[in-house]
Amino acid sequence: MTNRRDFLKKAGTGTVAAAGAVTLAAPAVHGQTPIKWRLQTYAGPALAEHVIKPHIDAFNKAANGEMEIELYTADQLVPTGELFRAMQQGTIDAVQSDDDSMASPTEVTVFGGYFPFASRYSLDVPVLFNQYGLKEIWEEEYAKVGVKHISAGAWDPCHFATKDPIRSLEDLKGKRVFTFPTAGRFMAQFGVVPVTLPWEDIEVAVQTGELDGIAWSGITEDYTVGWADVTNYFLTNNISGAWAGSFFANQERWNELPDHLKTMLQLAMDASHYYRQWWYWGGEANLRVNGTKMELTSIPDEEWAKVEAAAMVFWDEIAAESPTKAKVVEIFKKYNQDMQKAGRPYRYT
Repeated sequence: MTNRRDFLKKAGTGTVAAAGAVTLAAPAVHGQTPIKWRLQTYAGPALAEHVIKPHIDAFNKAANGEMEIELYTADQLVPTGELFRAMQQGTIDAVQSDDDSMASPTEVTVFGGYFPFASRYSLDVPVLFNQYGLKEIWEEEYAKVGVKHISAGAWDPCHFATKDPIRSLEDLKGKRVFTFPTAGRFMAQFGVVPVTLPWEDIEVAVQTGELDGIAWSGITEDYTVGWADVTNYFLTNNISGAWAGSFFANQERWNELPDHLKTMLQLAMDASHYYRQWWYWGGEANLRVNGTKMELTSIPDEEWAKVEAAAMVFWDEIAAESPTKAKVVEIFKKYNQDMQKAGRPYRYT
């Protein structure tokens, strides 16, 4: 692993193409230097051990010397908010993130991460992409900006982890919370004060009182990354049932890969999505039942219904911004109507 200064020095020594991208070596053949990619994830080191590292390690092993992906964790080479631009320019080759956090300049950015109540369960995300048409929309939008959208998958739900208990909407007012841009924009109407900080600074910010809480994950991540050690309460109501995140690559770097390496990379990413399906699903339940660090609290259903109703208004506001956004919102509406009609176990309320 290199530090950011070493990385920038190395990036500066490459041949700069007309579009500003660093030109890397051509695809390797037998006896030549392997293809090297740099991939940065949104996740810090402890979380990356689960959400990506095992499958990058597996890919590197299966590539058998033809290709090697160097993995970097949150903010290690570039700040998370600059991930898209760095990948587009070719100074890094691939990214694991949601659209929202990496500030991608596409019509679908607002739907990445936690778009309020778009999903109830983690399986909703891959079904929305692979059976309801989101995959094609994402691929088209990213192709416009020189980026390959490899695949999307689900992560954990979005809950509040706080120092003080949250038992009503009134308790949310004035709370300074680290969260995603769109989730913060939505929850601001209920008095939440969204705060943006580097991922590695969150734990200390809660300890020092700069933050009152975190709405960035479920309870599995709270325990995994150390946030359960600095917060006292976990709100069982969630803003979204699953984070929607993706793997992306610089389009030119992707095009340079031989087909068999593209297939292997796709398989590795799909395996990563599958791992998170059961790791989060089981972890959320286990830690609610057996976790000892956080007390569970809830806002009554009739009061939380106000938040859910506000989400539908928010959806329509987003849909009015562009035809592409309107198309995505219509897919969300259609999907959730279908799930409601399907009944149990697809929807219980």
